[in-house]
Amino acid sequence: MINTATPPVKPRGHARTLVVAMCFAAIIFDGYDLIVYGTVVPTLLGRDEWALTPPEAGRIGSYALMGMLVGAAVVGTVTDLVGRRRIMLGCVTWFSLAMGLCALAPTPELFGLARFVAGIGLGGVVPTAIALTIEYAHPRHRSLTNALMFCGYSVGGILAALIAIPTIPALGWRTMFWIGMAPLVLFVPLAFALLPESPSFLLAKGRRQEAERLAARFGLVLDERDIVAESAPDRQETKRSAVASLFSRSYLVATLLFWLGTAVGLLLVYGLNTWLAQIMRQAGYPLGSALAFLLVLNLGAIIGTPLAGIAADRLGSKRVITAMLLTAAACIFLLSLRLPTLALYALVAVAGACTIGTTILVNAYTANHYPARARATGLGWALAVGRLGAIVGPVYGGLVLASDLGLAANFYAFAIPALVGAVAVALIPRSPVDRREGACEGSAETELASAH
Repeated sequence: MINTATPPVKPRGHARTLVVAMCFAAIIFDGYDLIVYGTVVPTLLGRDEWALTPPEAGRIGSYALMGMLVGAAVVGTVTDLVGRRRIMLGCVTWFSLAMGLCALAPTPELFGLARFVAGIGLGGVVPTAIALTIEYAHPRHRSLTNALMFCGYSVGGILAALIAIPTIPALGWRTMFWIGMAPLVLFVPLAFALLPESPSFLLAKGRRQEAERLAARFGLVLDERDIVAESAPDRQETKRSAVASLFSRSYLVATLLFWLGTAVGLLLVYGLNTWLAQIMRQAGYPLGSALAFLLVLNLGAIIGTPLAGIAADRLGSKRVITAMLLTAAACIFLLSLRLPTLALYALVAVAGACTIGTTILVNAYTANHYPARARATGLGWALAVGRLGAIVGPVYGGLVLASDLGLAANFYAFAIPALVGAVAVALIPRSPVDRREGACEGSAETELASAH
């Protein structure tokens, strides 16, 4: 087999860190703009202005996620055609402007429409940021790097909760959405100047010199094995579109299980981020304390996700993700018991690490499972189909909350999906790329032994 990879160059850690930091910043704003709705739900359910019912609030909460389904599917595929950099800049600009529309909305219907529009941009940021991070990360630390980068989502959630505690009582809930326009000033100009393109995208488009310059600048190794050094069946598959390859015999089972695992993870993330504060208010906590539980949920993800990323790099993504989902189910179930407040905070923190953190690891697992030519497409489609779970999450939580089944039922409703997700991830087969590399290594060892 001909090795067409460029020779290793001296790593440039600071340059790589810059790319990951830009993706981290984009995900912070993405997280704020999504989780901010959960901070204003208790106000929207009150007697002021719209006085929404829980099912109505749940439906509005799902509109942004419907937009994300469209954004992840369309943008996740288009990014393999026009490049990661343009998509990142366009999507951040799009959802920032849409946040201004949310702040101006005079009715719940127009507010929901503005959230849908914002969701289209938000959905495009996630697969683009992950694809760039995976490409620019050190090959031995991709799961950890992606986990650290995607902690930006929880940082955004924490910022939303911290800002909401003094801002909503003093300035009203609309101010939270005006603040959501900050990326237009704080991120877009910097990203325009500093964010590079994907070398693998440039290489796939025949722009070799540009790809090699980026590789030299950032200490990357251009690996063309997915293009020129595959087996005959894989060469035939390369002729198909990236979307078609997801449904090939080699990837179909994994594709379906990744969709299910992603859907369950997103149901937990958006269901809990939308309704946890209101559930705790029903449990008797004042607004400030209820919002503190939302803060702790995301703080737990920030602390726990990097540790889980380290474990995934060492023990394997499947094993770690399965264990985390089982832990999440146990913690959410225990929240239904009458426990001291500090114990509840601890359980919420672990649940945050094992729901938000698990979703982050599933994203990295998905991206690493597919060949480079279909990475953004595979991840984009997993996130798009997974958005069905995200869409269901707020509606599901609102219906359970309005069912009068009792406080404990709210937690049981989220513990069961975590168990389903654990089973789905445990059944994901090994990647064909890993099997091929293992076979090549075994062949090389046999040839070496024969030579001796």
